Amino acid sequence: MSRASHVTPTVDSAALAALGFLAFVWGYNWVAVKIALQYAAPFPFAAERSAGGGLCLLLVLLLARRPLKPLYPARTLLLGLLQTTLFTSLTSWALVHGGAGKSAVLVFTMPFWVILAAPFVLHERLRGMQWLAVLCAFGGLLLILSPWQRVPDLGSAVLALAAGVAWALSVLVVKKIPVRGHWELLSLTAWQMLLGAAPLVVIAVLVPGRATDWTWTYDAMLVYNILFATAAAWLLWLFIVGRLPATQSGLTSLAVPVVGVLSGWWQLGERPSMGEVAGMLLVFAGLALLPYAAGRSRGG
Repeated sequence: MSRASHVTPTVDSAALAALGFLAFVWGYNWVAVKIALQYAAPFPFAAERSAGGGLCLLLVLLLARRPLKPLYPARTLLLGLLQTTLFTSLTSWALVHGGAGKSAVLVFTMPFWVILAAPFVLHERLRGMQWLAVLCAFGGLLLILSPWQRVPDLGSAVLALAAGVAWALSVLVVKKIPVRGHWELLSLTAWQMLLGAAPLVVIAVLVPGRATDWTWTYDAMLVYNILFATAAAWLLWLFIVGRLPATQSGLTSLAVPVVGVLSGWWQLGERPSMGEVAGMLLVFAGLALLPYAAGRSRGG
């Protein structure tokens, strides 16, 4: 037996560490956005956070004296329309009436849309113990969603699910963009935000809504969104998608809605039911199993 056959496939620790950090930043952001929407209409807020995040990253490129021109304009525009215009507007709109924790879980059906599309678009198939990780995560998601119960606000639920589909499509687009190096990744993230923010600005102007109440609370939530939940988080997300298979990055990101549910419970009083708690435990079981299952799959 060759020496190479004894080598255990390594797990991408950098990508998984980025996902762990992202779980807390994005998980709490569902509460932050819910609070911000008490002071502003959803579309102006979505435009402000997206344009602000893109400008922050473009400023980093400028200060580093890196080329500002987007490398793949058409694909970057498509990514911006999916990941920024559609995803950000739909999530903000869903949170107007939907709960922070519940909306987070519905949006994070994204991994399952990725799994359905990945075999046809990316030729990535689940094998072996990966199916057990999927079943655990899917079972947990069903318990959290409780589709057999009456949905209090069907409109918000549909918007959140649509956001998950838009995000899944953006993951597939990212996998088709040949990014080389951290600076190209930074440029891609900045430009997709700015290009995606342009339609949001138009929508914010054309769609009537309440005037923004510029309080210190709103300012704090907006700054958190621009710097952490938008600029830094989307940069990390595109880094993760570039390093992990789409199915694995999508499933592992299910930690985010768990943090969102717990944050909504802690700060907004959105107490999860026993079914939701059981669902979160199943999601965690799937997350714990997934990296091991992926390693076993690569090891043959």
